[in-house]
Amino acid sequence: MTSVLQTLCSRRMLVCVFTGFSSGLPLYLLFNLVPAWLETEGLSLHTIGAFALVQFPYVLKFLWAPLVDRYALPWLGRRRGWMAVLHLALLGTISWVGCLSPQKNLLLLVSLTATLAFLSASLDIVLDAFRRNLLPDVEQELGNTLHVNAYKLASLVPGSLSLVLSDWLPWAQVFGVTALFMLPGLAMTLLVSEPRASLCAPKTLREAVWEPFYEFMARHGWKPALSILAFVLLYKLGDSLCTSLATPFYMKMGYSRTQIGLIAKHAALWPSVLGGILGGMWMMKIGLNRALWVFGILQAVSILGFAKLAHMGTAPADTTRLWVLAGVIAFEALGAGLGTAASISFIARTTHPTYVATQFALLTSLPAIPRTFLNASAGWLVEGFGLGWLNFFWLCFFLTLPGMLLLPKVAPWKGRPPASPSSGDLAL
Repeated sequence: MTSVLQTLCSRRMLVCVFTGFSSGLPLYLLFNLVPAWLETEGLSLHTIGAFALVQFPYVLKFLWAPLVDRYALPWLGRRRGWMAVLHLALLGTISWVGCLSPQKNLLLLVSLTATLAFLSASLDIVLDAFRRNLLPDVEQELGNTLHVNAYKLASLVPGSLSLVLSDWLPWAQVFGVTALFMLPGLAMTLLVSEPRASLCAPKTLREAVWEPFYEFMARHGWKPALSILAFVLLYKLGDSLCTSLATPFYMKMGYSRTQIGLIAKHAALWPSVLGGILGGMWMMKIGLNRALWVFGILQAVSILGFAKLAHMGTAPADTTRLWVLAGVIAFEALGAGLGTAASISFIARTTHPTYVATQFALLTSLPAIPRTFLNASAGWLVEGFGLGWLNFFWLCFFLTLPGMLLLPKVAPWKGRPPASPSSGDLAL
C-alpha cells in the first residue's frame, strides 16, 4: 500500500491528470455544450444528434498518427512540440465557435466543429503516446486511471460551469471562458521534459505506417489480435450511446441549464475523484483482467439510472427529482469512468513503445466508431424510430453485453493481462 501511495503522489501521476484534462475538455465541449447551445437556438433533436458526425476525426485519427509519430516540430521535442501547437490551436478554435450563429452559419459551424474535433483527436494521439512513453508498465493502470478521471472531470467545465454561465452571459463569452481551460495543459507542456523513450522515432514514413500494424498482429497472433480489436470496439458501446444526448435528455425531463450545471458539478466531481483514486489502486491490487470485469459491470448498471429518470417522466424539478438526477450523474461518472480507465489500461498494455502513437491511435479509434456514427442516430432512435427515452436506455444497456461476452477470451478472470514490451521512462 505504501508503494501505491508513493506512486500516486509522484510527479508522473500529476502529469497524467493534466493530460486527461486537456484531452477531455474539447470532446465534452462537443458532447455537452454544443448540444445544449443548439437546443437553446431552436435546432431539432435530429439535427443535434446528427452533429455527432463532426466527430469523425476521432475514428480516423490512426490515418495521420504515423505522420505525427514520424515528424517532429522544430521546438520543444518530438511530443511536446505538437502538444504546444495543438493546445494553442484548440484555444483559438473553441473561442471562434461561440462567435457563430447556428441558425445563420450552420455550414460554417459544422466545418469549424469538425476542425475542432480534428485538432482534439490529434492532441489525443500525442498525449497518449507521451503518457505511454512516460509511465513504466507497473504504473500504467494507475496513471491511465488518473488520466481518464481527469478526462471525466474536464466534462464539468462545458457540462457544468459553461451551462451555468450561459444563463447569464452571451454564448460567445461562454465559449471564450471555456477555451481558457486549455491553458493548464499548455503550461504543463512547457514545464515538463521530453521522456527518453519518445526519442526513438521511426526512421522512414514506411516504417511509421506499416510496422505498427504488422508488429501488433505478429506479436498477438491474427485471431487473438482480431478478438482484441473487437473487444475494444464493443466494450464502451452501450455507455457511449447512452450519454450521447445526456444534456438534451435532462432538459427534456424538465431540468434547467443551471440545475443541470450545478448538480453535475457536485454529483460528478467527488465520485470521479474518489472513484479514480480508489479505482486505480484497486486495479493495481486485483489486476487488470478482473478490473475489466468488475468495472464493466458497474459501467453497464449505471445506464439503468437513465432509464429510471426517463421512467419518472417530464415534470418540474422538485427536490426529489433533483436528488435522482444527482444520483444518476454520480453513478454514471463513477461507472463509466472506471470502465474507461480499465479499457485504456488494456489498450496501453497491448501497444509497443516504439510504435505507440500509431497503435494507440488505432485502438482508441475503434470505440469512436459507434460514438460517431451510431450516436448520430440517437435522436432518430428516440423520436423518429419511436423508441422513446425509456426504451432507448434499455437498448443501451443490452448493447453492453457483446463486449462483456468477449472478456473470457481477451481477459479471463484468472488470466494475466496482455504481454507488454518493456517500456517506461522516469524522466520528466
